[in-house]
Amino acid sequence: MSSNSLPWKRIVIAVLLFGTAFGYVEAAVVAYLRMLHEPARQHYYPGRPAGELFPLLTLEQLRASGAVGTLKIELGREFATIVMLAAVALAVAGNARQWAAAFVLAFGAWDITFYLFLKVLLGWPESLFTWDILFLIPVPWVGPVLAPMLVSAVMMAAGTWHLWRDARAEPLRLGALHWAGILGGAGIIIFAFAMDYRHVMAAGLPQRFNWLIFTGGLLLGLGSYAGAAVRR
Repeated sequence: MSSNSLPWKRIVIAVLLFGTAFGYVEAAVVAYLRMLHEPARQHYYPGRPAGELFPLLTLEQLRASGAVGTLKIELGREFATIVMLAAVALAVAGNARQWAAAFVLAFGAWDITFYLFLKVLLGWPESLFTWDILFLIPVPWVGPVLAPMLVSAVMMAAGTWHLWRDARAEPLRLGALHWAGILGGAGIIIFAFAMDYRHVMAAGLPQRFNWLIFTGGLLLGLGSYAGAAVRR
């Protein structure tokens, strides 16, 4: 371990604490946003259950209700979220490998605890197969809650493993093919989330989630990383 690096266990604990606290903050913000937008939702979609996110309000409906400004704020919040997760990883990392590992660990902890706290605060989601809006950049990503939680669990496991290996002076080396597989898998996962964005933006209900594409992307990314992990 390099002299400017913190002990790997301390990094993991610090990042998990940050991710958990940040997960609560995000859940609280979402609780406020839902209360803010609920009158407009009930106006345009009367009879819609209060906990149901779809159909989404269109841009025209947001403008008519005077809430279009909140969309811009939400986009900024999402960007700031990624910056904050990257920044805390940078604060505890001693090199680029540790930064990447700490970032995916922080992201996974934040995402999973976000849903856990939403369940505590709002009683939502009803199940792991409840549909959610994951991101809005650059287009809406939607999918069952189970899907992003699976990705986050894999990210947390990979990040912890990476930090442990780095602390043992056995850093995991990722070659070009490994990176291609990891990034390609991530791209496929994002495609699975965003492939129905036009329909969703047009106030349509989410169509059937393509678990085949999602699983293929997850296995490609995980397999590529595992291939590097077992390589001597």
